[in-house]
Amino acid sequence: MARTIKNPKKAKRKNKGSKKGDGASTSSSVPTIQPRVWQPGVDELEEGEELQCDPSAYNSLHAFHIGWPCLSFDIVRDSLGSDRKDFPHTVYFVAGTQAEKASWNSIGVFKVSNISGKRREIVPKKSSEDDPDMDGESSDSDDSEDEEEGGSGAPVLQLRKVAHHGCVNRIRAMGQNPHICASWADSGHVQVWDFSSHLNALAELETEGIQGSSVFNQAPLVNFRSHKDEGYAIDWSPVVVGRLATGDCKNCIHLWEPTSDSTWNVDPTPFIGHSASVEDLQWSPTEPHAFVSCSVDGTIAIWDIRIGKSPAASFKAHDADVNVISWNRQASCMLASGSDDGTFSIHDFRLLKDGNTVVAHFKYHKYPVTSIEWSPREASTLAVSSSDNQLTIWDLSLEKDEEEEAEFKAQTKELVNAPQDLPPQLLFVHQGQKDLKELHWHAQIPGMIVSTAADGFNILMPSNIQSTLPSNGS
Repeated sequence: MARTIKNPKKAKRKNKGSKKGDGASTSSSVPTIQPRVWQPGVDELEEGEELQCDPSAYNSLHAFHIGWPCLSFDIVRDSLGSDRKDFPHTVYFVAGTQAEKASWNSIGVFKVSNISGKRREIVPKKSSEDDPDMDGESSDSDDSEDEEEGGSGAPVLQLRKVAHHGCVNRIRAMGQNPHICASWADSGHVQVWDFSSHLNALAELETEGIQGSSVFNQAPLVNFRSHKDEGYAIDWSPVVVGRLATGDCKNCIHLWEPTSDSTWNVDPTPFIGHSASVEDLQWSPTEPHAFVSCSVDGTIAIWDIRIGKSPAASFKAHDADVNVISWNRQASCMLASGSDDGTFSIHDFRLLKDGNTVVAHFKYHKYPVTSIEWSPREASTLAVSSSDNQLTIWDLSLEKDEEEEAEFKAQTKELVNAPQDLPPQLLFVHQGQKDLKELHWHAQIPGMIVSTAADGFNILMPSNIQSTLPSNGS
């Protein structure tokens, strides 16, 4: 899996014009030509054509960056409410940079506020040709102010930087104590941080944006150096507070047990069951002692930390590297996996005894899957990002319904000209970011997804994710 960003460049604050590729409709330089749906890997742009976002596809869409590109980030749980439906929104993040020089890297602790948006109708009433999408370097919005249901103007980014030597491969905030974060460095070190002072400072700030020009020198709570190589696999247990697992590119997994709120005992004897790099791991959402891991060797291993250092079970999951996995927190028997060949699969642990856990397999993406995550609210919904510069959202409960399709086409008439061969489970395709690396659903804001790529972050709320969006009365 190609994890790094090629030739990372620090984003500059300049006006690039419209963002290309989001929402996925094309229009030529002649305004009278009917827009059509763009299919990556299928359609080609003619001379003079460009991709433009259709803002009516989103309840909210914003772009921002924190300087250098970030391979990994996490959404930090906050105390603003667990089911927030009213715009504007506020979100807290941690993210690690991939700078051109090791000494230029940092971990960003930041808040994005005034995230405005509007609930849109699934069936558009008219063709939306005004309101071109806006590409903001620090933060920007796709909607004009008079369309906003909540909030107006651009989001506000407030940033604090903590010095970090080397690139941050992956970073995760602890769910139970979100000010505690763990990071994997390309130096091979795993560090645990306490960012409470930065989060508290951001919470007290008003809406004036700060660009984080100063960098704080802060020592980590723990700096573990016994991994034999760098790594990417890292996850906090959602069941046991402070329990952590980290996996490296040599095939070793180490277990971290908390001894206090700020200290850990790391088992020096690794769990070994893969024959190649451990790419990702996930703790069980319900069982305190179980986690799963995936590897370049094409397998997924299931571990029980009570029964030794070898897997309790292991199975072939893909014909290529297994890059990422996600354990469904709404249906704990289900696991999603994404591969280097662009495919992703859904596994049912109840079928382990039968020898084949795969209950669904999708070949939509043409390049490696870089991130996959189940919705925190809907057991059948998940999001996938790929090196083909697409972020896709899927509802596995859907089946093709020709009657319903005919009725929808009758309602939309000439407004919809969609491809005929798309999988019925495919809900949404988001484009416009280059070299997508990671995505996360916001657990406290229904329908919100955040993604990171070589050219920065996107915050998006697709308008057709019905079951997780605000009601009309919100």
